[in-house]
Amino acid sequence: MLFNSLAYFIFLPLVLLLYYPSPRRLQNLILLAASYVFYGWWDWRFCGLLLASTLIAYATGLAMPAAAPPRRRRAMLVISLVANLGILAFFKYFNFFIGSAGDLLAAIGFRPNLPSLRVILPVGISFYTFQTLSYTVDVYRREMPPTRSLLDFALYVSFFPQLVAGPIERATNLLHQFAAPRVLDRAHIADGAFLILLGLFRKLVIADGAAPLVDEIFASAATASPATLALGSALFALQIYGDFAGYSDIARGTASLMGFDLMVNFRQPYLSQSVSEFWRRWHISLSSWLRDYLYIPLGGNRKGLPRTYLNLFLTMLLGGLWHGASWTFVIWGALHGAYLAIHKALLAAFHRKPARHPAWTRTSLLKVLVTFVLVAFAWIFFRAPTLAAAATYVSGLFDFASPLRAPLATALPYAAKFLFFLALALGLDIPNYALDTQTSPLRLPTIPRALVYAALFLLLLLLRPLDDTPFLYFQF
Repeated sequence: MLFNSLAYFIFLPLVLLLYYPSPRRLQNLILLAASYVFYGWWDWRFCGLLLASTLIAYATGLAMPAAAPPRRRRAMLVISLVANLGILAFFKYFNFFIGSAGDLLAAIGFRPNLPSLRVILPVGISFYTFQTLSYTVDVYRREMPPTRSLLDFALYVSFFPQLVAGPIERATNLLHQFAAPRVLDRAHIADGAFLILLGLFRKLVIADGAAPLVDEIFASAATASPATLALGSALFALQIYGDFAGYSDIARGTASLMGFDLMVNFRQPYLSQSVSEFWRRWHISLSSWLRDYLYIPLGGNRKGLPRTYLNLFLTMLLGGLWHGASWTFVIWGALHGAYLAIHKALLAAFHRKPARHPAWTRTSLLKVLVTFVLVAFAWIFFRAPTLAAAATYVSGLFDFASPLRAPLATALPYAAKFLFFLALALGLDIPNYALDTQTSPLRLPTIPRALVYAALFLLLLLLRPLDDTPFLYFQF
């Protein structure tokens, strides 16, 4: 079920009508049933995988209380990791690894006849798998006790607002909210309504408005001018931001209408002054997950600078592979790993400490522009359907002399539309960045706030596409 579909805007009010007058435990049952209906809307068979992942994590967590012997705790951890990662690897990476092995054998002279399967990727499997893994690891580390309520835990794994594309919630943040009475007040309702409107605007106006332009440019990469190709990567940067941040906004808004607080997943990432800051502002639930469950266990920055650079690179490499079973995602992750390692090396060379919230100076705008260019270049590999297509795109980006390429003037219509979507994105982000909030219009007096609502709603009516377009991150 799509957040931007008529079905969802019938489904959500029905759920709320049942949810609001019910006691807490019945509320959780209603939400659990609604979550499985929401997930099964694509394919009911996927519900079995969701249930299996839930039961594995619940049972292994319950089997390793704080007083359990270390050997037993490690065994339960290994069982959960192997089972959940095994399910993820089979459905998401089986054909990728088999195909890559076949290509390697063919390159050295063999004629492999390796098996391949027509495996359908269950929607959202990467997200809920990471949630179950974080729970198991947190229980193993004694950072939280195992929950005894299967109902609450099943709801934590399957909670429909964030089930399909995050945020990737930690049990330490969300699970206790299901165990506690709901607090529904005007602030939750106001935040929820605004976030849903904001998310729909980001998705339908910015992301879906930029999408056809991006498709055109990537389809014509062999002949488009370098300026057009540069605009294509910049437009895709706005598309994927509007698409994914829009989903997170709607997820947080829906949860807020029920009295729950989901973590903020985006904090104006394209206003970052370095790639390091970008990853503190982009897909925060994933970047913090990779930091806590991969980068730090690898050694983090505790084993000297060379090892720190390697740990950063490996973390982002695996983060790229998490996004999809393709070498394009691996290269995207490798580029970001290299960016982070180089930034860390430059800070060390100039004896500077990384600033979590760098102040704005005369050079800040230049830093923001350089960071955006680096990120937009990496997005080429994320968007390209194949490695060959990415290579064609990148080579065209730097091909200034070929007579076969379109003239520079063909980029002007794309430039105008890019500036339009950029203005919309910055119009949303700059006030939030300045006030360090995601809902700055709610701080306005009544009449200006109503005007903001009216402007968003009017643009939404005028510019939304006719078709319901799936969110990009549904494929991950």
